Amino acid sequence: MFISKELLTAGCENIGLTLDDEAIDRFDSYARLLVDYNEKVNLTAITAPDEIVNKHFVDSLFLAKYVTLQDGTRLCDVGTGAGFPGAALLTAFPKLRVTLFDSVNKKLEFIRGLVMELGLEAEIVTVRAEEAGKNPAYREVFDVATARAVAQLNVLSEFCVPLVKIGGVFAPMKAPLSEEERKRGVGAAANLGAKLERDESYSIADGSEREVLIFRKKSATAGKYPRPFAQISKKPL
Repeated sequence: MFISKELLTAGCENIGLTLDDEAIDRFDSYARLLVDYNEKVNLTAITAPDEIVNKHFVDSLFLAKYVTLQDGTRLCDVGTGAGFPGAALLTAFPKLRVTLFDSVNKKLEFIRGLVMELGLEAEIVTVRAEEAGKNPAYREVFDVATARAVAQLNVLSEFCVPLVKIGGVFAPMKAPLSEEERKRGVGAAANLGAKLERDESYSIADGSEREVLIFRKKSATAGKYPRPFAQISKKPL
C-alpha cells in the first residue's frame, strides 16, 4: 500500500470510527492520485504518505465525531481544494450526498477524476461561494455546510450559512481561533440566522490543535446575503 493502513486505522480509532477494507483501499488510492496530480497542479504542500494520512485524511474525518453524518445526509464543502474535508468524508461514507464547491477548476478536475476512480458519486461545482449562496439550487438546502482553513470565521459564515437549511448545521474546521475571530464569527453567523451550539477542540498526531465549531441554523438568512465578494472583503460582518 502507498499509505500505512495501521496509521489510518489508529487515527480513526481516536475518532471512534472503524473503516472497512474497501474504505481503506479508497484512501490509499486517494493518496496516490493526490501525489501524482500534485506534480502537475499545486494542490497541497503535504505529500509524504504519513502526513497525508494525519494532516488531511484523519483531520477531515474528525468532523464525523462532532456532526451526525448518515446515509443521505446532504453535505457541502466550500473551497474544497483537494477535497478536504468533503471528498475525504465521502471516501469514508460513500452514501453521503456531497457537493464540492471551489472557484478553481484545475483543483476540481482532480476531484472529478478522483471520484470517478474511487467509484463514488458527488456533485462538483466550479463556483465562487458567495455565488452558490444566491443560487436557488443550493441556497438553504444542505444539512451540513463545512469548510477547512478557507477564511476568517466572519467571512466564512457569510459564504456558508446561506447554504444551510433551517435546522441544519454550519461546521467550520479551523486552527485555534483568537478571541477576536471567534467573537466576530459568532456575531456574523447570528446575523445570518445561525447560533453557536458548541465549540469542540481536538489534536492530530503531530500535536497540532484544531477546532470544529457547530452552528445550528435557526432562521432563514436574509435575502441580501451573501453579498458580492467585493462588499464582503470591504466590510465583513
